[in-house]
Amino acid sequence: MSVVHKVAILGASGYTGAELVRIISTHPKMTISALSADRKAGMTMDTVFPHLRHLSLPKLEKIENVNFDGIDLVFCALPHATSQRIVKELPTHVKVVDLSADFRLRDPEIYKEWYGKSHDAIELQKKAVYGLTEFYRSEIKDANLVACTGCNAATGLYPLLPLIKDGVIDLDEIVIDLATGVSGAGRSPSESIIHSEISEGFHAYNIARHRHTAEFDQEFSKAANKKVEITFTPHLLPQNRGILATIYVKGEADKIHKSLCDMYRNEYFISVLPLGEAPATRHVRGSNYVHIGVVADRRSGRCRIFSTLDNLTKGSSGQAVQNANIMLGIEETSGLLMAPLFP
Repeated sequence: MSVVHKVAILGASGYTGAELVRIISTHPKMTISALSADRKAGMTMDTVFPHLRHLSLPKLEKIENVNFDGIDLVFCALPHATSQRIVKELPTHVKVVDLSADFRLRDPEIYKEWYGKSHDAIELQKKAVYGLTEFYRSEIKDANLVACTGCNAATGLYPLLPLIKDGVIDLDEIVIDLATGVSGAGRSPSESIIHSEISEGFHAYNIARHRHTAEFDQEFSKAANKKVEITFTPHLLPQNRGILATIYVKGEADKIHKSLCDMYRNEYFISVLPLGEAPATRHVRGSNYVHIGVVADRRSGRCRIFSTLDNLTKGSSGQAVQNANIMLGIEETSGLLMAPLFP
């Protein structure tokens, strides 16, 4: 008999929560048994997100009212710092995929440095598995708590981790210029992300202090087996979805391209484009795919690497479902084969 796993989504009234509902609504092996959203408790999902009105979904409720009996896995799409407090109170029988930043960093002191407060669930933090699926599959398979990556972090980690492991780039000369859609800032009202503030413009933000930098430090240093620090500048795009990273490195383009092709040859969701071709955000929008391009610089021994993904799907909710599939023993691509939206 085919098993259908019951899941709950905590924080379902945010963008990542809505994206989880969109994906799971057609998943052959998952069904949504509970949805929480404290400030919108008692409301129906179609009231909060009218684009989901065709679905039959549970009403939104407060987390303390959710019945976790029979729930196999919980997706936590809660704000940073809130998630750690909630996760440590969840029943021990449920597996957890956390979409916040609360469990991404392994060192509590590093967490405190970047997030400005001590961690409230250090024992859980020690057990959490970093959710960069293609690099942590075996650990994810046996995990009870998986911490999904930051969307910006994933966009830079996918092209660079294989190159660092293969030793084909200079570790002292890595620059990431990244542009991301405004949905990455979440749904809560903020003057800095209203339409008139971001449309018809383009600007850098959180320069030299973006929190995803800590994930780069952690994962690149682990791959190199020594301290690696890169230059990372994020920019805000006047569009809803999508991230494009332009990465400047010192290394031979053909060796870099081969390293990436070798790493991702058998990966369903990651495509390495032909040498000399650059990707575009519009070609992955609404999908769980990553496109990576390598273009030689006019100067010998230097090149540009381009990486793009949808921040709400492969950068967050799609990655979360991919990890949940592995944790529950489901085919990894289940529920995630939707084609990108174009145009």
